[in-house]
Amino acid sequence: MKRLNMHEAKTHLSRHIAELREGEAIVLCRRNKPVAEIRLLPPERREPRPIGLCRGQFTVPDSFFDPLPDEFIDAFENGPIFPDE
Repeated sequence: MKRLNMHEAKTHLSRHIAELREGEAIVLCRRNKPVAEIRLLPPERREPRPIGLCRGQFTVPDSFFDPLPDEFIDAFENGPIFPDE
């Protein structure tokens, strides 16, 4: 972990990011007190995500497609109703 004061970071940020490796972080400090952290982003996925990753791990019950109770639909459309206190 590399610690940099703001002035050093502003002056040489490109160089410090170029030296940053996966799993490492740059901690930005103001008057030697940590205030922020800079990390590399994970690499962008190049191939499409495969379909069916969880196939066979669970089943959707038939009741999933049953109509919702009227009270539930009413709460979605009109907001929750709280009793008077």
